[in-house]
Amino acid sequence: MIIPQDTVLLIIDVQGKLAEMVFESEAVQKNISKLIRACRILDVPLLYTEQYPKGLGHTVSVLEELLVNEKPLEKITFSCCGEESFMEKLRGLNKNNVLVTGMETHVCVYQTANELIEYGYNVHLITDAVSSRTKDNRDLGIRCIEKAGAMLKSTEMVIFELLRIAQGEEFKAISKIIKE
Repeated sequence: MIIPQDTVLLIIDVQGKLAEMVFESEAVQKNISKLIRACRILDVPLLYTEQYPKGLGHTVSVLEELLVNEKPLEKITFSCCGEESFMEKLRGLNKNNVLVTGMETHVCVYQTANELIEYGYNVHLITDAVSSRTKDNRDLGIRCIEKAGAMLKSTEMVIFELLRIAQGEEFKAISKIIKE
């Protein structure tokens, strides 16, 4: 079981026209939005990346509005781990559990998850918050990431796992997010 004090949310390359082209785009963006808002309530830090934003565009506006106090980590490598600035930020947070979301499941998400596992992180792939242009590539990416050692979770599953208790102000705020 994960706890907020040992967890970070990672949002990979939800940007430009690609974000609109992926399988179940709207649902994926909505789930990532829920995760961002829940993590803010629970004081879970987040990192987000943009793959070559000059060519692919920036993070989609629905998420960018929630990330105004954050700065994207730009990358040209498919794996986030290939960018030293990303690894410095991640190591600086001193967290063992990484909630992985983003695009595309079979490329950047897959390569990042594998390298994070190799580096000793506990990877929790949020399966309803990742996607690819095709369902087949999304599904294949999920299977390969699980085989590499990641734990598969859904948005609601991981939010309630972080929350742990059905009472108090945090529960009330998160319940509103879940119901959307």
